[in-house]
Amino acid sequence: MNPAPVIVLVRPQLGENIGKAARAMLNFGLTEMRLVTPRDGWPNPSAGPAASGADIVLENARVFESVADAVADCAHVYATTVRKRGVTKPVQTPEEAARAISTQPGRSAFLFGPERSGLETDDVALARTIVTVPINPEFGSLNLAQAVILCAYEWSKHAALAQPTVEDLLPPAPQDEFEGMFEQLCKLLEPKGYFLPESRAASTRRTLRTMLTKPAWNHLEIRTLRGVLSAMARGPKE
Repeated sequence: MNPAPVIVLVRPQLGENIGKAARAMLNFGLTEMRLVTPRDGWPNPSAGPAASGADIVLENARVFESVADAVADCAHVYATTVRKRGVTKPVQTPEEAARAISTQPGRSAFLFGPERSGLETDDVALARTIVTVPINPEFGSLNLAQAVILCAYEWSKHAALAQPTVEDLLPPAPQDEFEGMFEQLCKLLEPKGYFLPESRAASTRRTLRTMLTKPAWNHLEIRTLRGVLSAMARGPKE
């Protein structure tokens, strides 16, 4: 796997947005942030709370005086912008750029411009490729963290990050638990004439079994449904 891309924030304005960008990065496994002349200096006390725990990104962030300095060690530079700004360069989606980064040798960097105006033409001129996304032409306004997360997410798909563990996702119940529920249900249905006529009883039971086995009930769901059936069997509560 090639090195993870560098995230370069060019002349960022608000510490909160730098923090939110750091949070977006770390969510998808990116840790190297570079700042080009942040408006309010660095470090910025407003960045930490907005990062929501992505402290490692902020602590290791490096500050540069120019975009050229910030990407000096990068062989592939991608300028994120919704407009080409008069510069003729290849244009890719974040997905296409991420695919290229995962296979091409050398370090890569994504450039993100200031919140109000985006990258200037001179900034874009330093990049080899423009990255943009299909966006509502009447409202092309992504905030900084949103732009970062689009690129970070697409890169993460090629980085084989582990899926988060879902603690409350229980495995399917063992077959004997299902059989107990199914027989309980059939005993409730038989006095109601559900399986009549007799000639259709086997087919009806088979259809009912097929329908109930599709969800792959876990043991808690089986227990809950059996509680429902037991309540139905008791009849009206006095």
